[in-house]
Amino acid sequence: MLDVDVQYLKGVGPARAERLKKLDIFTVEDLLNHFPLKYEDRRTVKNIIEAQDGAKCLLKVRLFEKPKKSRPKRNMSIIKAVCKDDTGFITLTFFNQDFLMDKLAEDVWYFVFGTVKSAYGKFEMANPEIELCEKDWKANKITPIYPLTFGITNNELTKLTRAALDSYYDRIDDVIPDSIRQEHGLTFRKDAIKSLHFPENGRKYNLAKKTMAFEKLLILQLGLFSIKSTLREGVRGSSMVRTILSDRLVNSIPYELTGAQKRVIEEIKKDMASTRPMNRLVQGDVGSGKTVVAVWALLAAVSSGYQASLMAPTEILALQHYETISEYLEAAGLDVNVSFLSGSTKQNEKTDILRKLKSGDTDIVVGTHALIEKGVEFDNIGLVVTDEQHRFGVRQRAMLSNKGTNPHILVMTATPIPRTLALMFYGDLDISIIDEMPPGRQLVETEVIKSADKDKAYEFIKKQVNEGRQAYIVAPLVEESENLELDSATKIFSELKENHFSDMKLGLLHGKMNSKDKEEIITRFYRGKINVLVSTTVIEVGVNVPNSVIMLVLNAERFGLAQLHQLRGRVGRGSYKSYCILVNESKSKKSAERMNIMKKTSNGFLIAEEDLKIRGPGDFFGTRQHGLSRYEVQNIVNDVEVVQTVQKLSKEIIEKNPSLRGDDYKNLKREIMNLFRDEEIVFN
Repeated sequence: MLDVDVQYLKGVGPARAERLKKLDIFTVEDLLNHFPLKYEDRRTVKNIIEAQDGAKCLLKVRLFEKPKKSRPKRNMSIIKAVCKDDTGFITLTFFNQDFLMDKLAEDVWYFVFGTVKSAYGKFEMANPEIELCEKDWKANKITPIYPLTFGITNNELTKLTRAALDSYYDRIDDVIPDSIRQEHGLTFRKDAIKSLHFPENGRKYNLAKKTMAFEKLLILQLGLFSIKSTLREGVRGSSMVRTILSDRLVNSIPYELTGAQKRVIEEIKKDMASTRPMNRLVQGDVGSGKTVVAVWALLAAVSSGYQASLMAPTEILALQHYETISEYLEAAGLDVNVSFLSGSTKQNEKTDILRKLKSGDTDIVVGTHALIEKGVEFDNIGLVVTDEQHRFGVRQRAMLSNKGTNPHILVMTATPIPRTLALMFYGDLDISIIDEMPPGRQLVETEVIKSADKDKAYEFIKKQVNEGRQAYIVAPLVEESENLELDSATKIFSELKENHFSDMKLGLLHGKMNSKDKEEIITRFYRGKINVLVSTTVIEVGVNVPNSVIMLVLNAERFGLAQLHQLRGRVGRGSYKSYCILVNESKSKKSAERMNIMKKTSNGFLIAEEDLKIRGPGDFFGTRQHGLSRYEVQNIVNDVEVVQTVQKLSKEIIEKNPSLRGDDYKNLKREIMNLFRDEEIVFN
């Protein structure tokens, strides 16, 4: 076991351990699971004459003459050291590193590593790493580059990781059973971890990456299947067979439901009639008619004498659901008591709503996830409709089971997940897909433009706003990035406020704002008090603003297609003609192909499949809480074949050995229990 406090590792101590906590490193195991973001290849020592402009390289040099120091500003010192090898000369420039004047000696060989600048036959490196040849522990190796925090350098983390491997390598146990490891050509866990930190070559690195991906996905998939099994076998729910109110709802709608909506309703009907609690996901594109299906289920619960609740991630979304449900009930002439409960509900109203929920006077309650908090008691809750962002596991059910009933759960998502990945995300749920659009749903016109045409797009937005409409402008980053010249939301907001839209009401929305401020901005936009909302992708799954008709996405090439499709779904929700304008800053053929897919189709499932082919599964893992870190997804778990292999294997394991009995599965079982510790999985 590696759950040793990291402060007791040689070279750490209490002060450094505190800094490591900022990287979520508390134990030796955490340190060994903190893998590099990227690597630098220092295996080849180049001659100065071979160095290329703009490329990083490792050189072996000696001083040509004594270094010279200058001080152009009060707070700046510059050391210039001219060095040589057998092929030429290079000038090394060091800023504010005065200690080097005493350390750099003539007639001694050094390794230097950095980015070369060359012009007119002269070579230079600014602030390179420099070390005596006999002391340089990085030369002739592939070196790791780690995610860092203030007070921890890459060299420190590299040395600590080496120390951990030196002391604990033999205590790293395999998680994957031997038979599975051999069958799938994987390596031992300790070798995989060592090779991910310090790869000797590409072959060993790729095998290590495959092994760790396999392990993480196997834990995730078996955990989800086990939750499903626990719910099916260990929990008894309520049978709901009366649908009189639901039928009246369908008869009152002035159009016929699509075949897909009818099919999904039948699947829900069958689930709710069973005493086994429903645990179903309804997956449907934006505008496919999921809300009607959800209202049908809510009314089926009420028809059978139970209460029902609908939970949304934000107050404004919950309010919109409440208004939609109220409209449906009024149109159908149904006398059903619906309440709205949120964080901003006044205390006297809240007290009254809570009393009615407890007494059973309220049939349906709509609100945020505060509905499952302490103090909210139901008389006989029978159905909970929730959203994709909230994992509704065994423990959350228990919060609603204060009367001994286990409610049916219906999860709604507007994020199309490719069928090949669906089990990996929703293995604990039965899946229903609404893959038809209702007739009459207007198509959003999609245009792809170059950066030079942005001003025309801004003028088009002004014209629409002057006619009374609203618009979104989406930027990919919140703050300036040194490495990527991207438009950030804050910079764009300032520029547009001063120039193009100085006479209009602009709003700014980004992920670093707190929930209250976000909610306030979204509400103001919804009420028409903001004309143009400059935002990051936080509006991807968001509020319904029928008056908003333009979605302008800057640096569209930086987004996944599924993400662009979600953004496009924010407009075209009213009766006005709507537009999605994608600004493609890339000149690559691949980028042009991706943008063309967005122009050609508005089918979210087709787009998701194309995105999977082009970018791999990484982007999709951001759509649901799943226990894998963003790093693990982007850098380790990004191979569709491994995902599919693990899915198939997990099904076989659960069928043959649902309790994961045997010593072979002991460590795997432990890791599953650890990842899903809030779910109370039961292995019989």
